[in-house]
Amino acid sequence: MAERSIFSRIIDGEIPTEFVYQDDLCVCIRDIAPQAPTHLLIIPRKSIPKLVDATAEDQALLGHLMVKAGEIARQLGVGDAFRLVINNGAGAGQTVFHLHIHLLANKTFKEGSLGF
Repeated sequence: MAERSIFSRIIDGEIPTEFVYQDDLCVCIRDIAPQAPTHLLIIPRKSIPKLVDATAEDQALLGHLMVKAGEIARQLGVGDAFRLVINNGAGAGQTVFHLHIHLLANKTFKEGSLGF
């Protein structure tokens, strides 16, 4: 059996953390190594290793994550300017193989640049 990701352990309460948001499909936490003044991680409760591993069955979940990203950004007062990033695979910078969305804000991002 593969080792469970740190995100699965956080979701299951094995690693204490403060949730910015949570519902039956996802959680949102602050990134421990922020790349912007506001850097959150929106994580589905369902463990999907990479975006490429998502299936048509996951379509509603993926849509839910995007809607929640917008709602969380608005609640934090950054709804006018934020960036969402999903890394897919080690070559793209993914270090935890449990799909998650980075929400970055309160930083000016240059056009055509990742900014971090």
